[in-house]
Amino acid sequence: MHQYLFFIGDFPIRAYGLVLSLSIVLATGVAYFLAKQDGRWHSHIVDIGIYCGVGGILGARLWDVFFFDWGYYHDHITELFNVWQGGMAIQGGILLGVIVGIIYTKHYHIDTWALADIIAPAIILGQALGRCANLLNGDAFGAPTGNSFGILYPPTTLAYHTYGDQPLWPAEIWEGQLDIVIFALLLIFRSQKHAKGQCFALYIMLYSLARFFLEYLRGDYTNLVLGIFKSAQMTSICAFTLALAAFIWLGIRKPSPAPVEKQKPLLTNRRRRK
Repeated sequence: MHQYLFFIGDFPIRAYGLVLSLSIVLATGVAYFLAKQDGRWHSHIVDIGIYCGVGGILGARLWDVFFFDWGYYHDHITELFNVWQGGMAIQGGILLGVIVGIIYTKHYHIDTWALADIIAPAIILGQALGRCANLLNGDAFGAPTGNSFGILYPPTTLAYHTYGDQPLWPAEIWEGQLDIVIFALLLIFRSQKHAKGQCFALYIMLYSLARFFLEYLRGDYTNLVLGIFKSAQMTSICAFTLALAAFIWLGIRKPSPAPVEKQKPLLTNRRRRK
């Protein structure tokens, strides 16, 4: 595990930032492929990837700062955007990323639900790669396992500062693996007849379900809301409920027709009769 890949002078090139950037680039590339395969809006995907990527990072950071760590950051405001210190909440990233996407699609008169269906698998793939960045940075870590099984983080990481040399559950690794499973399930679902918007709703449902149960293994935030669930679990319950309602409501409406493949006109050479 190497937090710092190399230095340019005194400026560190961090594995976290490199892998996080790579996750956005690759997710945008997959979204472009899916949109081009669908035959709609692929020319907008790069712009959407940039805007939603920046919005997602900003939303993830601000969500964590204001909902989880404000007690620290209100006295250290200059460290507000030091994301490499750990502290980015995927819920905030999804929320602000979706808001930016809605604004973009409305501005360019793009069908928001239809585009969300197309790029949903790309979003969860980006999240899976993002968990690799968390592992390299030593954040989004698990709780102590209580035995010899688990990940041992180096002293430079937030995980080590929190639990020392105790073996921790590989929560971020398992979440990344589950995200890959969700990616495959969404691709399979998209190949079947479904109502417009249901694929994106299914993405929210599946991720919320996975995150709810993985949160029992997480060790970075342990405070309980109302003495029952962690804050991320409460968010997952709300997101799952809303997505399930949307999935059912969208299903009552007429299913979207399958994309029509565009065929090039046949070119024929006709000889003139003499």
